[in-house]
Amino acid sequence: MAIKFENVGIAVRDLEATISFFTDLGLTVVGRTAVSGEWADTAVGLDDNHAKVAMLQTPDGGHLELFEYLHPEAIETAPTRPHEIGMHRVAFSVDDIDEALAIAAEHGCRPLRGVATYEDVYKLTYVRGPSGILVMFAQELKKS
Repeated sequence: MAIKFENVGIAVRDLEATISFFTDLGLTVVGRTAVSGEWADTAVGLDDNHAKVAMLQTPDGGHLELFEYLHPEAIETAPTRPHEIGMHRVAFSVDDIDEALAIAAEHGCRPLRGVATYEDVYKLTYVRGPSGILVMFAQELKKS
């Protein structure tokens, strides 16, 4: 069997604010649609499912799919923490972690604790993004 990674999907409370966050970081919106109907109910496993959807692409071709549920009403949950079981985070390699953090700050998003250096190889941090999404930024440090 052949297998290929397709995307990561995240349900969000405000699609436009979340799109703005990720496009400011450098992702591009490659599609928008609304989904509903019997096929969507069957695929997702929800009756009378209706959602606005946006597909974003990273410069290297990865995909992030964002959903804002219109029906059934979205259920607000506590944001996951780094040690909880389940969807953990979405991670991005960046060439300038300070610039990524400045962009995140413009959206009211700050590091959970700070920026760490891992074995002089990476600078890493987690921020709490829109809708409570955990977003990791990793900047590879150049050896001189």
